Amino acid sequence: MSQQVTEITHRLVTSPGGRIHLVEQGTGPLVLLVHGFPESWYSWRHQLPVLAAAGYRAVAIDVRGYGRSSKPAPRDAYRMLDLVDDNVSVVRALGEESAVVVGHDWGAAIAANSALLRPEVFRAVGLLSVPYTPPGGPRPSDIFAQMGGDEEFYVSYFQEPGRAEAEIEPDVRGWLAGFYAALSADTMPPSGAPDPHFVSKGGTLRDRFPVGRLPAWLSESDLDVYAGEFERTGLTGALNRYRNMDRDWEDLAAFGGAPIPQPSLFAGGGSDASTTWLTDAIKAYPVTLPGLVSSHVLDGCGHWIQQERPDEVNRLLTDWLAALPT
Repeated sequence: MSQQVTEITHRLVTSPGGRIHLVEQGTGPLVLLVHGFPESWYSWRHQLPVLAAAGYRAVAIDVRGYGRSSKPAPRDAYRMLDLVDDNVSVVRALGEESAVVVGHDWGAAIAANSALLRPEVFRAVGLLSVPYTPPGGPRPSDIFAQMGGDEEFYVSYFQEPGRAEAEIEPDVRGWLAGFYAALSADTMPPSGAPDPHFVSKGGTLRDRFPVGRLPAWLSESDLDVYAGEFERTGLTGALNRYRNMDRDWEDLAAFGGAPIPQPSLFAGGGSDASTTWLTDAIKAYPVTLPGLVSSHVLDGCGHWIQQERPDEVNRLLTDWLAALPT
């Protein structure tokens, strides 16, 4: 059902960490949109008006540590349990009892865990780019330390406090441009080139980023928005998500192997390592996501799926939402 699209509204709501900044558009059933690294509510700019026009109350947040949301100082304030609590607090602050939650990248993990831990609040879950993997298994830092041989996996690089900040913060705009380009289908390094997910000894991530060309989905003004946010906030709050992965592993141990039974959707990019490295997780969906409605891998799409292919993602989301039980 198409509705007249209202203007977007910015709001601050109270959360356990202080405040969450959100942007909302439309009226109807609540759809909560959760971004990943290194982004903001703005990564959902193409989805907000379409969801609003389809009859939903679309709400995109700045995750704790980003944008105008609070940035608590303690490193362990960015554990998964806290981010799930933030999502619940947003739903409650908006006067709603339940919501559909959709996440991209780290937001996909936050959305999945929100549905897993609080099924009475999150009645359905959409995951973009990063497949669902149930809690459990080996300690995350041990897994990442074994990847790459003589090179260092980017997650391990991000986990050391201050290290990535020293690389990024002298030139936030340039670093973000390179990072976005490195993971976009039209600008990523060609097959056989050094992998930008790894760091050589004594090097930086930026050494392997493409230079001088923005991906087609990212305009100079879009880049200005992202750079302006991180130039103001710094990167520590965002990077602290990576620095809590072992804490999450401990916090969620009681949910080891747990499936998410609510209706679910997955969409990933065929050229995105976050999707292709986890093909076994996608194959396990009949067990891990027994409520899965549909799963899609978009050929020729990179990591920033809802920005690279907004029309396709919007169609997948609206079709899935329309089929959900009310």
